[in-house]
Amino acid sequence: MIIWPKPFLEPAALKQRLLILSALDIVLCEEEWLRRYQFDPEWDENTTFAGVSNGSGDDLFVLFTPEGVIVKGFDHESEMSPHAREEYEVWPGIYEQVPPALLHRLDDEALTKEDVTFCLWRESTDHVWKTGDVHNPQGLDDGSDFLLGMIYDNPEDYVEWAEDYYEVKVSLDVVGYVFTNTAITKEMIMELNPEVDLDIASKELQAIGFTVT
Repeated sequence: MIIWPKPFLEPAALKQRLLILSALDIVLCEEEWLRRYQFDPEWDENTTFAGVSNGSGDDLFVLFTPEGVIVKGFDHESEMSPHAREEYEVWPGIYEQVPPALLHRLDDEALTKEDVTFCLWRESTDHVWKTGDVHNPQGLDDGSDFLLGMIYDNPEDYVEWAEDYYEVKVSLDVVGYVFTNTAITKEMIMELNPEVDLDIASKELQAIGFTVT
């Protein structure tokens, strides 16, 4: 295995960011199947699930477990996709060095374990993210920059994406507040989306562990 060579959030910050992005999606989009971000703090015993999907066949699954954190990404256009290989096999090196306790977490059918172009992990005792020693002499694109880039670093980038995706005006002030405080007021919910059902949105937000005041 090798140390993940690219900048990436610490586990606690990653979990918080994915919670924030999911909360914003809940407010901006009432149709769950159209949302890009999902967050479930009670996915399994002591396990939190976060997902990112662009609706075009590309997805990112993150599991926060007692053993650590595992991230599985799938870029369907990557030449490293099993679908691009004659015998439909996971690319050599992606999973072989993942700690068994973390790899086992991907066995849930909903996580489409075989659909993968990159994987990284961090055991609970680790201080760095790790990835497998993947055999990739041609330097093929595994989709990691593309998919991890959906975990926006700042409110401005999120607003730019959300306004394009949802075709609405999105308040940068409100998004900035949510990014900093991991909380939202009912007034802010209505400012972000005047047409949202406030009661339903509030219940959904509280169900994922987001603070509504």
